[in-house]
Amino acid sequence: MDKEKEHIAADKALLRVAKLTSSVFTPFSIPFLAFLVLFLFTYLNMMPLRYKLVVLGIVYCFTILTPMITIFLFRKINGLFREDIMQRKNRYMPILLTIISNAFCLAMIRRLSVPWYMAGIILTFLLLSIACIVVNLRWKLSEHMVGMGAVIGGLVTFCNLFGYNPVMWLCLFILVAGVLGSARIILGHHTLSEVLLGFAIGLLCAFIVFTPSTNGLFRIFLI
Repeated sequence: MDKEKEHIAADKALLRVAKLTSSVFTPFSIPFLAFLVLFLFTYLNMMPLRYKLVVLGIVYCFTILTPMITIFLFRKINGLFREDIMQRKNRYMPILLTIISNAFCLAMIRRLSVPWYMAGIILTFLLLSIACIVVNLRWKLSEHMVGMGAVIGGLVTFCNLFGYNPVMWLCLFILVAGVLGSARIILGHHTLSEVLLGFAIGLLCAFIVFTPSTNGLFRIFLI
């Protein structure tokens, strides 16, 4: 009995850790954190404080606040619980709301004349949302892993742009991606194939938008 109780306690602790991991590394926060890192650790820190706050405010409002509020209202209006949103048939509207919000964010960001690669961050997540809603017609992707794939792809391409060695950060984010993918599987929200496919799509979209050999059309649009 003692061993059985220990196993039950261990399973509960593992579930709590998995839930915490999923809550901390939510895909909604990635664009805002990417902008924050660029403003703090690149030459962009020379920009006026007011300009940085305006840009960060717009990104926060349209990539975190607006999607969370609209998805919350969608759940309340339709009487859906958080677990119900995880079902493939109920995921179209939340993803569509995210697409609309990201599109508004991209339009606002372009008006502020930010560097093309910063607008490219929003464009990447707009493309990811479109890819998710298309793939969701047949498979249920892990949006968390889509976001992590985009983070790792963006890290590699951004480090090429700024001439920075990304090995340490790359190892860290690969570790985080593994932990996050495991958490989504432990919680029963996704299978291994959904986790891997989500990561691959995020990685591919980031490479397409930011790699010089493929992003010519995107750069014309962003500039």
